[in-house]
Amino acid sequence: MGELYNNPHEIIPMVKDRLLDFMRVHVSQIGGLTPARKLAALCEAFNVRTAWHGPTDVSPVGHAAQLMLDLNVWNFGIQEAGPYQTDLLKEVFPGTPEVRNGYMWSNGKPGLGIDIDES
Repeated sequence: MGELYNNPHEIIPMVKDRLLDFMRVHVSQIGGLTPARKLAALCEAFNVRTAWHGPTDVSPVGHAAQLMLDLNVWNFGIQEAGPYQTDLLKEVFPGTPEVRNGYMWSNGKPGLGIDIDES
């Protein structure tokens, strides 16, 4: 639940009333990494796990940000990710997280681990 929410405060009633098991908001729509991390911390207190909204129209940078959140919250549940990994995207966004055997893998580089080749 939550991919249509544009403000972290919209989902709080659902969390506090224990009406959901997975919080599925779009990280950039709710304000970015800081509000998403705070929302994940709130959800942890109510045993709600994360499931960041990650359809194929989320850029590789967005997927890298979601993966960073996944690796840094106690209540990680599941990560939505489509088959977005084309050779062209990997060329434009070196360091793109890779999906192998159903798991998304970080490349281990600092920060989000991804770059943008503007050329």
